[in-house]
Amino acid sequence: MQADELFKPLSNVYFVGIKGTGVCALAELMHNAGLKCSGSDIPEVFYTDEILNELEIPFYENFDPSRINKNIDIIIHSAAYCEDSNPELARAKELGIPALKYTDALGAWSAKFDSTGICGVHGKTTTTAICGVLMQAASIPAQILTGSAAINFAGRPRSTLCLGNKYFIAETCEYRRHFLSFCPRRIILTSVESDHQDYFPTYESIRDAFVEYCRLLPEKGQLIYCADDPGASEVADIIKSDNRTIEIIPYGFSAGGGFKIMSYKVENERAVFSVAGFPGDIKLRIPGRHEALNTAAGLALVYALAESENPGEKNILNEKQIQSIKTALENFRSTKRRSEITGEAKGIIFMDDYGHHPTAIKTTLEGIKSFYHKRRLIVSFMSHTYTRTSALLEEFSGCFNDADVLFLHKIYASAREDYKGGVNGRTLHEKTAAVRAAAGKKETYYADEIDDAFKPLCEMLKEGDIFVTLGAGNNWPLGEKLLAHFKEDKK
Repeated sequence: MQADELFKPLSNVYFVGIKGTGVCALAELMHNAGLKCSGSDIPEVFYTDEILNELEIPFYENFDPSRINKNIDIIIHSAAYCEDSNPELARAKELGIPALKYTDALGAWSAKFDSTGICGVHGKTTTTAICGVLMQAASIPAQILTGSAAINFAGRPRSTLCLGNKYFIAETCEYRRHFLSFCPRRIILTSVESDHQDYFPTYESIRDAFVEYCRLLPEKGQLIYCADDPGASEVADIIKSDNRTIEIIPYGFSAGGGFKIMSYKVENERAVFSVAGFPGDIKLRIPGRHEALNTAAGLALVYALAESENPGEKNILNEKQIQSIKTALENFRSTKRRSEITGEAKGIIFMDDYGHHPTAIKTTLEGIKSFYHKRRLIVSFMSHTYTRTSALLEEFSGCFNDADVLFLHKIYASAREDYKGGVNGRTLHEKTAAVRAAAGKKETYYADEIDDAFKPLCEMLKEGDIFVTLGAGNNWPLGEKLLAHFKEDKK
């Protein structure tokens, strides 16, 4: 069935797991397009509750099979649910109502537009959010969907930005090759390296998945890739060797052409850099050279779409658009859990970041330290999945040296893995403590549960520090608890 037939105005779409970031975002896009949307989820309150209520999309806080009837045209469900365990999906199967996983529905939706998929092991969420604010600044009629809530999209955290119906820009995920459902006209590729070892046991296996995705590009499609990343460059070289008419556009410090980053420095807690084909300096208030890379990727896409809007014009962006882009970038505040400043109390900055791969951790901490070089950097990290921790143990042990003080915790397990090895949180601590000690960093602690670290951190944190909860585990409440403690102490 074609996408236009699948998602017609007035179609009745029911979402199972509607509070999920991606599912809620897709529901919002379909609601704005005139589809009748409703759904279900668990009673726990998420930030998406407010969005659904604002849009007047009805949702129920339980899963009731009696709610599923022949008036529903299609069901879209989170990957967390399946017909074997969810009574609503089981009932849909009995009634013959078509049901799509979120990633498949996203792919079908992308087929309706001139679509860009943003992918990579690192950086895809922030890059997608940057693309959103750039499209808004340049007045390009696009819909944007991110995998986390972008703080600038609506004056408050939101995963969608609706500027028009010509282009669609979405974060697309490599895990289990989910991005192969997407229908890209353009792809931004930020990075490729070993990850998701439960599904991609070798670097070659994950690289080949990205190659397969890039081969979905049609003739005269565009691949925008990070020339500084060896894996992304390798994928681009493979696509070049296919000898198809794909335009391949590099960006980064080592790139040639208009999206080469020419300079980079930090001044007054701002990154200041320039891009070859864009006039003047760019300023960002989020830390790290990797954010300059994400910005260069976004600029490459802006120019590609602006050229599509105005074919043959010499000056693709006018002065008003250029100034608007500069202002939007300096005001950009990233997304939730990506170098997100959650608060400040007693002169201590509290930050939360999702970085969970050694490369992302290293670049994130380097960026924070360069921005706040006068502050002591104290980090809590909870590793996510035993398979990732085991496979990348050496890399993990060497990625925390920019932290002045480090607390490590137990590994946050995943239900999708079946790990029988001997690596655990204490293994990571012992290895990391030895590497940090050799680098002169002696303060490396282990607290199995995050609450075990609360009292020592209350005694340790002082004015001028920056405290970061880092990882894809569940240690982020530690930062919230500490922030509340120091705010209360201030009273």
